[in-house]
Amino acid sequence: MLSYTGGIVLFAAILHASWNAMLHGNRDRFSSMTWMSIAIAAISTLVVVFNPSPANASWPYIIASGLVHIVYNVSLVRSYRRSDLALAYPIARGSSPLLVTLGAALFAHEAIGPVHALGIAMISGGVIAIALQGRHVSRAGALGALTTGATIALYTVIDGIGVRLSNGEALSYTAWMFLFYWLMPVLFVAKRGLAPLWKPLRAEPLSVGTSLVGGLVSIAAYGIVIWALQSGAMGAVSALRETSVVFAVLIGRTFLREAVSGPRWLACMVVAAGAVCLGL
Repeated sequence: MLSYTGGIVLFAAILHASWNAMLHGNRDRFSSMTWMSIAIAAISTLVVVFNPSPANASWPYIIASGLVHIVYNVSLVRSYRRSDLALAYPIARGSSPLLVTLGAALFAHEAIGPVHALGIAMISGGVIAIALQGRHVSRAGALGALTTGATIALYTVIDGIGVRLSNGEALSYTAWMFLFYWLMPVLFVAKRGLAPLWKPLRAEPLSVGTSLVGGLVSIAAYGIVIWALQSGAMGAVSALRETSVVFAVLIGRTFLREAVSGPRWLACMVVAAGAVCLGL
């Protein structure tokens, strides 16, 4: 992977950790994810109006990815109900790069060199170690986080293939895919009703504002990843993005007052070393 692309994906990793922290920091995460989705879908609507459509060959992937993203959102909210950010986030993110590498090999016929393979393994191993050290992982919590990780791997492979068929329209591809986020408020209203959706605007406007900002950060973060997937190996891009877990640990420690042990810092260093391998 080119160093320029790698640097941009690392920036996306910081953005990704930030919006996850915003989501986890809100008490009602279903409501927060819904308002984030409204911001994402609204911006995407504006983008599709003023940009050319992606090539026809990419449309099955846009639809599939959009639907998988909705499953991912619901799974993520459920995962954060059971675990704190320093546990659920690393398990979900750490389990995906190896699955992405396997999926890219099977469906996109991608090959990866030994140094990059080592980097992917170090990042995945380090990320999962961050989550497991000194923690009791319940079966429900682990299953929720691993399910989230599987959806991450699935939509990453789908988008990696789809954006390469979009005739270079990565921005348009991303926006059309994110239009599916209009389904989140529909799901929220179906489950809780319309009044609970609007109530936070009056009762907790700061929380809604944080969620809207989180949505903008989220679309920027994953838009960068989709851009990188046009030319970068899917497994390597995915693994480099998952260095976001190091930033999540820092955010969790600084803003959410979550404890970080010495072994966990060591695992963060392993993740960083894996990122260096991907840059070679």
